[in-house]
Amino acid sequence: MEVRGRTVLITGGGSGIGRGLAEALHGLGNDVVIAGRSRVKLDETIGANPGMEAMTVDIQDAADIVRFAAEAVERFPTLDVLVNNAGIMQIEDMLDHDLGVAEATVATNLLGPIRLTAALLPHLVSRPRAAVVNVTSGLAFVPLAVSPTYSATKAALHSYTISLREQLRDTGVEVIEIAPPYVQTRLTGEHQAVDPRAMPLEDYVADTMEILARDGAREVVIERVARQRYAEARGEFDEVLAQLSAMGRERSAANRGG
Repeated sequence: MEVRGRTVLITGGGSGIGRGLAEALHGLGNDVVIAGRSRVKLDETIGANPGMEAMTVDIQDAADIVRFAAEAVERFPTLDVLVNNAGIMQIEDMLDHDLGVAEATVATNLLGPIRLTAALLPHLVSRPRAAVVNVTSGLAFVPLAVSPTYSATKAALHSYTISLREQLRDTGVEVIEIAPPYVQTRLTGEHQAVDPRAMPLEDYVADTMEILARDGAREVVIERVARQRYAEARGEFDEVLAQLSAMGRERSAANRGG
């Protein structure tokens, strides 16, 4: 993807990987718009990056997404890159029969990107060149059992991305998937931001930007996540699943304080 001279909209751009990508793209001279529900996080990010813009959207709300997309196109008519990054991840106990977490996760991680892409696609197709970038996860390929719905939504978004790319093959819209590994962000809490097993955010963003800038790149799979991405093809699925499950049980026990 051409990473200069673009107008980029990034959901979940006020923190974590979204903020890292926003700052990297902003640093290359692009016009960057970040979006999210937390005005505090958005204001903090644009305050640290003069010239960056911010808009609020409730990515779980279908009507608000329609409102947001129309406003984004009106305010930023040169918009030509959408980065679907907003996401939530929580531990779930399948035996407690509470579907609240699952439903919120599906609405945010899967329906959100689908709805926003659909709302912006007529505009993106009209641009001389455009791109839809979907942020999935290594867990799209080997799930983390303690976060089943998160893993499932990322697997579904991976499949959706492939279909979207195929449907848009005769347009000027590139469709790219970014599949992060375990990164030092606050996605699952403060512990993740300092977990030595997680990849430093700055390093991850640098590696991602290097691949993203390559001509013809359709997937951004850095070395740190390659084992998950290709586990099934390499006959390592059960082994990787067992390792992730052990880590998940440890995390779940820590959350319970036991």
